[in-house]
Amino acid sequence: MTRSLISFKRRGALLSALALALPLAAFPGAAQADQLDTITAAKKIRVAIDLAVPPYGMKDEKLNATGSDVETARLLAKTLGLELEIVPTTGANRIPFLQTDKADIVISSMSVTPEREKVVDFSVPYAAILAVVGAPKSMTITGPADLAGKKVIATRGTTNDQELTKILPAGATVVRFDDDATSITAVVSGQADIFATAPPLLKTINEKNPAKQMEPKFTMKVNMLAIGMRKNEPRLKAKLDEFVKSQLKSGELNTIYKKFHGADLPADVMHNAS
Repeated sequence: MTRSLISFKRRGALLSALALALPLAAFPGAAQADQLDTITAAKKIRVAIDLAVPPYGMKDEKLNATGSDVETARLLAKTLGLELEIVPTTGANRIPFLQTDKADIVISSMSVTPEREKVVDFSVPYAAILAVVGAPKSMTITGPADLAGKKVIATRGTTNDQELTKILPAGATVVRFDDDATSITAVVSGQADIFATAPPLLKTINEKNPAKQMEPKFTMKVNMLAIGMRKNEPRLKAKLDEFVKSQLKSGELNTIYKKFHGADLPADVMHNAS
């Protein structure tokens, strides 16, 4: 066989290989890496947590991250044998951080809602949170109608904001802030006395300004909290579901919740134990 013929055959084989590879190159999404494999290969998991929502996420006197969501993230990393990287976020940025790959998952008092389920996937619930309207003890507020003509503070992008918007009567005004820390400061400083939030944040306000005497006036909704992740990662979802169910069954998640919230997990959450 002549050298030119061999060279021709080699070129033909190379062109055939390139032709087979071309469809994958033309459609880069066709060979995306599985996220669980990516996390495992990195040997760490990046968890987005809002550290300004006590007692879910906060800083202690030494400026170390703590709270029930932080401890849940630490338990997850330990269980999976991975290093934990906490990615500080805000309520409004939790889902964008997933979508832009700034975090692998979200454990940040994120309620499961139909709107969110359109853009992210959730694990089975690991905790629960009440969406309430709180105000000073001296104010008489028994339901949405009593908010007419009043100013209400809410944190933008949270389920508290969404639920408040559904029930807001005519004449009421909502003042929105981008994170819970700013909303709390606004209530403490007297920018408004009514706050659509979760009960633990009312306690935080009372600690900062005892004269406020904030208390829940009525409950808008009981929301299930779950771990958020990007869409269409079935192996990662299965691993997170397994974690939640097993740690509910062992009592570890209830221990964490009780440590920071002073109560056991609701029965609706405990039903998820495997």
